[in-house]
Amino acid sequence: MHAWFNGALIDPVKPALSPLDHGVTVGDGVFEAIKVTDGRPFALTRHLRRLARSATGLGLPAPDTDHVSTGIDAVLAQQQLAYGRIRVTFTGGVGPLGSGREPGTPTYLVVATPADPPSPTTKAVTVAWTRNEKGALAGLKTTSYAENVMALAEARDRDATEAIFANTQGLLCEGTGTNVFCVLDGLVVTPPLTSGCLAGITRELVLEWYDVHERDLTMADLAAAEEVFLTSTTRDVQGLHQLDGRTFPADQPVTEQVRQAWQRHEPESIDP
Repeated sequence: MHAWFNGALIDPVKPALSPLDHGVTVGDGVFEAIKVTDGRPFALTRHLRRLARSATGLGLPAPDTDHVSTGIDAVLAQQQLAYGRIRVTFTGGVGPLGSGREPGTPTYLVVATPADPPSPTTKAVTVAWTRNEKGALAGLKTTSYAENVMALAEARDRDATEAIFANTQGLLCEGTGTNVFCVLDGLVVTPPLTSGCLAGITRELVLEWYDVHERDLTMADLAAAEEVFLTSTTRDVQGLHQLDGRTFPADQPVTEQVRQAWQRHEPESIDP
């Protein structure tokens, strides 16, 4: 693991952030997780674009993406990652101990670490908590992740790797770190961004590379789906073999078609 903080490489296990950093005290920050293949960040332009969108949506200044790219280059130069992940964090910098924000110098943090490639399938569960599709943070990738931490802890208590949320209208929204796709009558369907789900980069590419329908889905639709798969930076296209105790057949032809489309297109460009 290697880390870069505000322009310089640092020891990743030693303190770096101020205890007054607003990203630490109240979660006033945004982040991106970026896949690394053969030592290169995948879809970097899209990730940096979303980082800026999340920051301005939260009311922070737009990050200096050239500065972020310098940090990414610095941590990747320290190691040869055949497969890994980068975490870019951007916060409001030093601020008050409360929720009020004062103008200051933003904090930039980049960490790169090896990772294991995703398994083809996994197990997920639904949770009782809901996403607020009208909330101030809807659709933003912020560091305010305590809700996800709690949901994922419940999922792991139930021997699953992902927790899936409905929104306040009872419609399917997303997982803690994934977008959800259902196969219904042979068609691939996923919730629209108006559901409150994050505009995932992998989701975005799947929509470009495969015939996907965006429409509102109920939790009953999820329960009745012929196949269900998840997408994310660290999962690519990952089928479900179990959801809330329901076991899916080993043969999931539509999910496999989407996975093959992903595997066909991904090598075409490191920055699609």
